[in-house]
Amino acid sequence: MDAPASAVELRQVSRTFGEVRAVDDVSFSVAAGEFFSMLGPSGSGKTTCLRLIAGFEKPDAGPGKILLLEKDATALPPFERDVNTVFQDYALFPHMTVDENVAYGPRMRGVAAGERKRRAGELLELVGLAGYQARKPGELSGGQRQRVALARALINEPKVLLLDEPLGALDLKLREQMQAELKALKRRLGITFIYVTHDQGEALSMSDRVAVFNRGRIEQLDSPSRLYAQPATTFVADFVGGANLIRGALAQKLTGQDGPFALRPERLRLGTKDAVAESQELSMIGKVLEVSYHGASHRYTVSVDGQKLEVAVPSSKEVSARLDEEVTLYVPRTALIAVAERGT
Repeated sequence: MDAPASAVELRQVSRTFGEVRAVDDVSFSVAAGEFFSMLGPSGSGKTTCLRLIAGFEKPDAGPGKILLLEKDATALPPFERDVNTVFQDYALFPHMTVDENVAYGPRMRGVAAGERKRRAGELLELVGLAGYQARKPGELSGGQRQRVALARALINEPKVLLLDEPLGALDLKLREQMQAELKALKRRLGITFIYVTHDQGEALSMSDRVAVFNRGRIEQLDSPSRLYAQPATTFVADFVGGANLIRGALAQKLTGQDGPFALRPERLRLGTKDAVAESQELSMIGKVLEVSYHGASHRYTVSVDGQKLEVAVPSSKEVSARLDEEVTLYVPRTALIAVAERGT
């Protein structure tokens, strides 16, 4: 029998809480084996979508459907869905050992003690925690507790693993380490990951595709590279990576159109007032309002015709623009991306 092409599918799903429409007519499909991320700010609907897939929330009455492995799961309770969830707070039992926490699912399913112990040992080895079986969660670091939560979620061999901001409580270095480990684990197991995050860097670096949520709807669903290079809306352009939004008089001056256009800070070239534009470059004169150092780059805030533009210049380049200095900004014509004015 052929494996299902789709692991999860939402069709016109909505979820309302009082007067708040947390999820508003959302449709998308996640391919089997895909690393799929739902990205957005707090209150955008991404976590509610995850809870709908898990069965912790029910969609509003109407045409909405949730399919798991191409079968209608809209009315199924959580324990009948072939998914498991990893939460930000780990949700480990503090009074149980690591071994007991990981083996909890098989225990509830009536699996014999010896088999539970064997499978728990295999999963702990998989996540790099062999030898930690007898410890309690309080004796572990945040990264170790997250690995235990992963092992517990994986022990029942779900077809889909749901991860709700799983790295949000970790410090930056450990978060980056866990991102790499999650990607490696996903490749090794071949199961479907659906990942919720508000961190755009995390979503771009880990995912096959990303759905950008705003106000209960998906603004854009695309590959990470296309989200960054070809944002569809002003919201996506600003939220995913940060962009200058060129509108009105400045847009008219540069392109002959009102905009809006998205312009990434690193696509701007900063030069002296009397520098010469290269072929296919547009130029504009502005005044430096702010300078800040970010390690790999210097950031300049430049006022052009009353609009503030952010410019990122690699630290390796010798640029010595000072506060209140008049400078010229150069931008390739192809760097101005037309976007829809919505979602802001």
